[in-house]
Amino acid sequence: MLRIGLTGGMGAGKSTVARTLVELGAVLIDSDAIAREVVAPGTPGLAALVEEFGAGILSPDGSLDRPALAAVAFADDVSRGKLNAITHPLVGARTAELIGDAPVDAVVVQDIPLLVENGLAPLMQLVVVVGAEEQIRLRRLVEHRGVAEADARVRIAAQATDEQRRAVADIWLDNNGAPEMVEAQVRELWARRLVPFERNQREGVRARAAYRLVTDPEWDMQARRIIARLHLACGASAVRIDHVGSTAVHGLPAKDIIDIQVTVADLATADSLTDALTTAGFPRAPEVTHDNPKPSRDDPDGSDLALWGKRLHGNADPGRPANIHLRVQNSPGQRFALDLRDWLRASESARSEYLAVKRGAELAAADLADDAAGDAYYVVKEPWFDAVYPVVTEWASARA
Repeated sequence: MLRIGLTGGMGAGKSTVARTLVELGAVLIDSDAIAREVVAPGTPGLAALVEEFGAGILSPDGSLDRPALAAVAFADDVSRGKLNAITHPLVGARTAELIGDAPVDAVVVQDIPLLVENGLAPLMQLVVVVGAEEQIRLRRLVEHRGVAEADARVRIAAQATDEQRRAVADIWLDNNGAPEMVEAQVRELWARRLVPFERNQREGVRARAAYRLVTDPEWDMQARRIIARLHLACGASAVRIDHVGSTAVHGLPAKDIIDIQVTVADLATADSLTDALTTAGFPRAPEVTHDNPKPSRDDPDGSDLALWGKRLHGNADPGRPANIHLRVQNSPGQRFALDLRDWLRASESARSEYLAVKRGAELAAADLADDAAGDAYYVVKEPWFDAVYPVVTEWASARA
């Protein structure tokens, strides 16, 4: 099962996207509909609201008078807190029930208008934001929904900004045009990313990246989104989580795969996180149990391999390949990942030297199949890691 968070500002066209996803086969969970359902006449939720705020919040027919509730529940922070304490657990329980009822191979889309405002993005395996320019949104609200322009402006201003939405958006759907334009974007998203993502997650498959060097100014923001999800999955078991590797060095061309290091107390802790990480969309690579020791050498008794032990997970999302390295705090591999990143950030000559090596590796991997390309790529790079390991270690010690 894949959980998608869908959000967007008022008038952005989120309902069009939601409808198209349902037509394609998604299971839609509408948070606004659930919020109304849990306080419908005869529900414990409505009874709790009446007990807290009085019978004045009811319409003559016994249903909830929402403007009347808003007048008392939003009068101050204490009242708002009481409202949330009643409704949020009910909405959460009903949402969990609906997710539990979905098929194991479902793409579950949770339509949450205030996903950004309520900090819910890390709970989702992917966040889709529907965006449109403010003037277009205003026109839609006024002309199609009958909202007064002054009221529409106030409501838009009270919501998250586009900058805040972009910070959590794995996918940004441009809906400034006609409905059929955004519908086409949704259909492509479904076929190229959502369906393969769900299948990868269910089958425990890690997404792979081509052995071709590129640059992307979005890498750092994408890494922050992955790290937020990892913090949620790992909880207190993660000592720290860092963006490492070439994509963490601004301006350095790299394979389009983000490397994240999760530091743990020991490998037993790393193993204990396998299920949580897999559920979060990061299946394990069971064949990887250690980094290559630096410097590389024969190790008949396995002592070096023990020192360089790690666990590797990968992102199942084909639109954002990532390696998740779980390494033990203060182990050689954990320190080298951080020190190499910082050394490359600090030294232009080191970056140039490493880029030349990477270009050679890229050439060696060209036109080869995945596994063969990976072997060829790393055969070129590993001798350079061996050579710079003492340099990086000495540099880091001098800074300590």
